[in-house]
Amino acid sequence: MAKIDAFFKLMNEQGASDLHLVSGQQPALRIRGEIERVKYPPLENDTLKAMLYEITPEHKIKQFEETGDVDFAYEIPTLARYRANFFQQKVGVAAVFREIPSKILTPAQLGLPPVTAKLASLPRGLVLVTGPTGCGKSTTLAAIIDEANKTRKDHIITIEDPIEFVHESKECIVNQREVGLHTGSFAAALRGALREDPDIILVGELRDLETISLAVEAASTGHLVFATVHTSSAPKTIDRLIEVFPASEQMQIRSTLADGIRAILAQVLFKRVDKPERCAALEIMIATPAVRNLIRESKTFQIPSMIQTGRKYGMQLLDDSIMGLLQKGWIGAEEAYVKANDKTKFRPFLKVAPADFTEV
Repeated sequence: MAKIDAFFKLMNEQGASDLHLVSGQQPALRIRGEIERVKYPPLENDTLKAMLYEITPEHKIKQFEETGDVDFAYEIPTLARYRANFFQQKVGVAAVFREIPSKILTPAQLGLPPVTAKLASLPRGLVLVTGPTGCGKSTTLAAIIDEANKTRKDHIITIEDPIEFVHESKECIVNQREVGLHTGSFAAALRGALREDPDIILVGELRDLETISLAVEAASTGHLVFATVHTSSAPKTIDRLIEVFPASEQMQIRSTLADGIRAILAQVLFKRVDKPERCAALEIMIATPAVRNLIRESKTFQIPSMIQTGRKYGMQLLDDSIMGLLQKGWIGAEEAYVKANDKTKFRPFLKVAPADFTEV
């Protein structure tokens, strides 16, 4: 057993989502969104490096020594998988591990709206899950992919950096590829995927112009493509994807994206106040013909009002989802205020004035 495994066991026992190991500091866990120190002596740089290298593949050690940061996945078969990131900082090496549960929960078990499970049955198109780092995008996508794996008879290819949730082939054939290990880049794997008879393609992250272009193209040519983007709302996601392209190509990609997009889920994670768990609030945009017209005509600023009137399709605004959680007594007013888009709706629930002096 590797020496570092003891920290992973502690992490699992405490229900932590992340483990932080930093040279010169005590280890720390992120529990329900907050960092808590572990009662353990500060880690010396050489001690920590030896501990980390014990579980790191040789080629990843070489990459870390050359570049100063690296990502990979580590698994303890009876416990869980972990997404690891090592980086060099001012006083030495540091590492952050995110726990990836071995069991994939269903959308219903995650408390997601029923429409999210229906996305697994779409015949083609682009479905995006967006939100800040650590908001549960991968967990939501894994639940949808698992739903497809159980209910369809298709070929699923996932392209990730690194592989997070492991999908065993059920009704579908599932192939999982890791960037840096099985392929050179997201774009290279996507180009290859189009020749590998896929029905469903999961792209871990739309990072650059080439990957976005290929994902939109795949969605437009009859494939169902799932991907993540680091944006905070449906309109901002559309704008972000289009703004990556040169000005001369933006009208064309706007039209192609309007035809290919099927849904956008913008997700935010909250700490529950009624029990030691976390829950997600979601903005859901379904690409109805009216929504597609707004995208085509560069009127993304009108999408929120379209979401508001599209409840019969399963659409909802993020603020309405947050308000629902607040009224159920699941989340605190302060966190609801901080993470809401229209903060004026939540100000009456605050007992004290907002802490963020930049909010007008």
